[in-house]
Amino acid sequence: MLFVFLLGDISHDDCSTFYLIRHAEKIRADKSERNPDLNEKGLLRAQKWRNYFSDKDVSKIYSTNYKRTLKTVQPLAVLNNIEISLYTPSKIDYDDFIRSNIGGNVLVVGHSNTIPDFVNNIIDDKYYDQIDDLNNSNLYVVSMCNSKITHKLIKVN
Repeated sequence: MLFVFLLGDISHDDCSTFYLIRHAEKIRADKSERNPDLNEKGLLRAQKWRNYFSDKDVSKIYSTNYKRTLKTVQPLAVLNNIEISLYTPSKIDYDDFIRSNIGGNVLVVGHSNTIPDFVNNIIDDKYYDQIDDLNNSNLYVVSMCNSKITHKLIKVN
């Protein structure tokens, strides 16, 4: 009888959900431009992401320090009054990232060559391949609850 009571008392405070996306569509006029802005379609997609995540109770937003990534999540950050935390993909400690976000719903925005690797590192498996350069609709969802990890890829157009 005590065992059943304890099971019913398990807290979900240790559960975390990580949402990972690539930045919205960027201006491609100048191939040498390393920090392009979002194009019209990208600005619309940023609004769509804001709408998509508006009911997800996002508690923290991480972005690389580029115009296209910051502007992708800025509408949601403004809506929810969340400060955007900057990160550098090559310098992130994934164990520390997971530990520091236990219990949260976290949005991470990056790039076609960094987001799949980010997901693979937090699930500890080489599961996802690099994103095609014209694909801005992938949403990776990683849920961690106690010692169970689940993950999925959703296309959001």
